[in-house]
Amino acid sequence: MQITIYTTKGCPDCYGLKQWLNYKNIPYTEIDIEKPGITDYLKNKYGVRVAPITVIEDKFFYGTFEVQKPQIEAVLQKEAL
Repeated sequence: MQITIYTTKGCPDCYGLKQWLNYKNIPYTEIDIEKPGITDYLKNKYGVRVAPITVIEDKFFYGTFEVQKPQIEAVLQKEAL
C-alpha cells in the first residue's frame, strides 16, 4: 500500500500527521506542495491545494489532521496495516 502526503513547511497539521505516521511505523512518501507545479497538479487531480493532503492508493483526504486521522485509520484497518 502506497501512502503519499502533501505537506508544507510550518504547517502544524502536516507535522502532526507525519509524527503520527512515524509513531505507527507507517511508511509514506512526502511531497512539498511548494515545489513548482505541485499545487496545480493537486488542484487538477483532487480539486484542492491545501496541506496536508493524504493519498492512500485511490483514496485521498484533506483538512486538519484531526479530521483526517479517523478516515486514514479506517482505510489502514481495512487494509490491515
